[in-house]
Amino acid sequence: VCMTLGAALILAALSLFLWNRREDSRAGATVEVILPQVMEQIEEDSAPSDPYSTEMSEAEVDGYEYIGYVSIPSLGLELPVMSDWSYPQLRIAPCRYYGSVETEDLVIAAHNYSRHFGNIKNLLPGDEVYFTEMDGTVTAYEVAETDTLNPAAVEEMTDSGYALTLFTCTYGGQSRVTVRCSLAAVQT
Repeated sequence: VCMTLGAALILAALSLFLWNRREDSRAGATVEVILPQVMEQIEEDSAPSDPYSTEMSEAEVDGYEYIGYVSIPSLGLELPVMSDWSYPQLRIAPCRYYGSVETEDLVIAAHNYSRHFGNIKNLLPGDEVYFTEMDGTVTAYEVAETDTLNPAAVEEMTDSGYALTLFTCTYGGQSRVTVRCSLAAVQT
């Protein structure tokens, strides 16, 4: 009985591992298709936004609204960011969880896929992060700290005092790897 149960558990773990790898690969392939379309929209539509507005401009790409893309050079990542988050949308691309660049409280969530935010735990203080809005505005940030939060710590996630927060769940979903970034400079 113990051997049968052990074999079943090993098979279940292997199945979960293979399913996660397939989802990771699918998400990476989707980003490779969507990101150039988001970048093209930015090139076509880049015009300075209203400096008094706290709303971020959006553009529809492939049936979803995007607010721009995030670049993390030290991880070799450039990822489109959807305007609003939902679990199904997180399977496609990172999503705005809260805030905006203009109010200096943008929070971006993504799955821990290796081609999404799976490696943000490796970011170090001083690493650069850039966010390019749909109007072409590029905002530069630098990593201030990395933290681990409880999944129920929503207020700690959204009211951090940092200009940009990136987060993803840990394997097993018990915690959230949270990267806090300070504003470095704004380029247009």
